[in-house]
Amino acid sequence: MKILVTGGTGYIGSHTCLALISAGFEPVIIDNLCNSKLSVLDRIEEVSGMRPLFYQGDIRDAELLDSIFSEQNIQGVIHFAALKAVGESTQKPYEYFENNISGTLTLLGAMRRAGCYRFIFSSSATVYGDPHAVPIKEDFPRSTMSPYGRTKLMIEQMLEDIEVAEPNWSITLLRYFNPIGAHESGRMGEDPQGIPNNLMPYITQVAIGRRDCLNIFGNDYPTPDGTCVRDYIHVMDLAEGHVKALEVCGHKSGLHIYNLGTGNGVSVLQMVHAFAKASGLEINYKIVDRRPGDVSECWADPSKAQKELGWKATRTLADMTADSWRWQKNNPNGYEA
Repeated sequence: MKILVTGGTGYIGSHTCLALISAGFEPVIIDNLCNSKLSVLDRIEEVSGMRPLFYQGDIRDAELLDSIFSEQNIQGVIHFAALKAVGESTQKPYEYFENNISGTLTLLGAMRRAGCYRFIFSSSATVYGDPHAVPIKEDFPRSTMSPYGRTKLMIEQMLEDIEVAEPNWSITLLRYFNPIGAHESGRMGEDPQGIPNNLMPYITQVAIGRRDCLNIFGNDYPTPDGTCVRDYIHVMDLAEGHVKALEVCGHKSGLHIYNLGTGNGVSVLQMVHAFAKASGLEINYKIVDRRPGDVSECWADPSKAQKELGWKATRTLADMTADSWRWQKNNPNGYEA
């Protein structure tokens, strides 16, 4: 079965391609390489033994999408392609709405024309805003605190409306918590362009000497050590969650919604200490002012995914930090030679 993976050379997309191949699917990638590198394809082939078909292009290009669906017998779509930096979205809201929302609509239009109605959407825990309680369940109220978050929520609402009007669709919304880690081979991992927006790649770049110091944004939150608490999930657990969603929900019409997380909260300082233990290095950090929009605690209740998909995150915090360090140590400049 051929599955179109939009944004498939990105961090989560590329690891999901590995999980798809391992499960017997054939990923077909479309990516405009705005935040990834072509050499990722070499690594996917090296690790999996299969080189995915690749189309360089943009999901806003309806003509290209139509040609992909006509050339390949695409049976489903996993949609990762999006701009994803919260801070940047406040500076470039137009670009985020245009890329994320218009791009998704263009993709859905191509799917309808091709008669392909199996869709898995890369959503985010950001749609829960500042949650009224933790752990977070799928039926919690939704709100957002950034243009990026609004694009995720608006797309969810669009998909809900489409499924009601066209019940032949199988639509799965996967709300991620905080993906970190890398493939255990050390050959694939997270390689952000420019200054990392997320905690783990910043830690690894400090460890490898690419950055001088980690800024921790606030230590006066109502948490055990005063730093923000998040639900960090290994990227391969997350990738395998997509495969389970495809296998279980792809054959059922309707709307399916799942949190993908571990159900455990880890603070920023706990993560720094865990990485130091895994790497044998002390991580230089300093406490700075809080960052606007950060919530104090955010972690998942993943029990619905375990019950209905038969999926559960199995990799530990020690696995996540060790795999992150192995990737960065073996690839100090990421995917650059």
